[in-house]
Amino acid sequence: MARLHLGAAVYSNIYSTSFNFKNEDMDKVIEYCDKIINSGQYALASEYFSIFDDNNHTNKELIFAVDQRADLNGHNRMAYFSLSGDQFPLPAYTAANGTDGPAITPDFYQSWKNAYTPADPATKDPRFYKENLSIYSNPADSCVDAASFNINRGILRGQQYGLTKDASGAFRKCSDGKMKVSPLFNATRSKPNLPVNFTEFIDFSVAGSDYNTGYRVEKYEFSRGSVSGRNFGEHDIVILRLADVYLMRAEAKLRKGGGEAAALADVNAIRAARTARIAPPALMTMNLDLLFRERGFELYWEHLRRTDMIRFGKYEGAWTEKTNNDTRKRVFPIPQTAIDGASSLEGYLVQNDGY
Repeated sequence: MARLHLGAAVYSNIYSTSFNFKNEDMDKVIEYCDKIINSGQYALASEYFSIFDDNNHTNKELIFAVDQRADLNGHNRMAYFSLSGDQFPLPAYTAANGTDGPAITPDFYQSWKNAYTPADPATKDPRFYKENLSIYSNPADSCVDAASFNINRGILRGQQYGLTKDASGAFRKCSDGKMKVSPLFNATRSKPNLPVNFTEFIDFSVAGSDYNTGYRVEKYEFSRGSVSGRNFGEHDIVILRLADVYLMRAEAKLRKGGGEAAALADVNAIRAARTARIAPPALMTMNLDLLFRERGFELYWEHLRRTDMIRFGKYEGAWTEKTNNDTRKRVFPIPQTAIDGASSLEGYLVQNDGY
């Protein structure tokens, strides 16, 4: 209900160039968010990435989620989709790897960089990155017990390290039997001399769409039960969690006017909770642009960015190679099969504008 009231201005005038966020809707957002926060049933996680671990089914931050534990034959796409085809996260399975799917846009990465410059965001915000393989900071740490091997999480940049295969197809090992961790190359793509070195630049040009272009996302833990990389995703896929409730309440307070201090407190409550490794610094001011940025930092890879961009008036902007500013593209076309099957009456189901 909080989400519906927060988006009511958009839903009631989907193609408008500006939206009228009514106070009565914002009051309802605050009311419903208050009920959730004050219920005591949920809690913000101190370790951000625990929200997306294999065993997140009992995580107290989750409110609604898709339960897809291995015994329910879940899928692992949220974990493997963005990884390289030469990243093998499971020592037990030589076939479990990534697929070089989506990467984040340079524009989104720059929002992190600009927020923390001159510092690297990985050193300031635990939501950006979590190092699990110490070879990234200590090149001598190249032998890891199979039981404790776990790839890094968050936004992955630069040269990647991991398990590589010998001529027989088995993972290489150190002399003491531990797993050998080495620089990765695109061997599965028949480019053994091309490093798996993720670059910021990515677009639809030939140069911008090679195997190594674009920073990748490993937010959900790669399932240890996946024999192929594709099947048996054990993590619950988040639909709604407590941090989003705090952020919705903050947004409603800002849109009503005069609620900057209360909104800032809600945003900083989330930041202050993430204390397991490094605590992100508290923000000193709050406005809608900063809140939009904060929603990106907290909720990336959770299927909310598109609706956020529309609600905050960002969707008609330009990024990467996107230049179209037609407000009719906020909604998708209705499939012709749906129109044909809806009724035999002409015009019973009308195609959305612009298609």
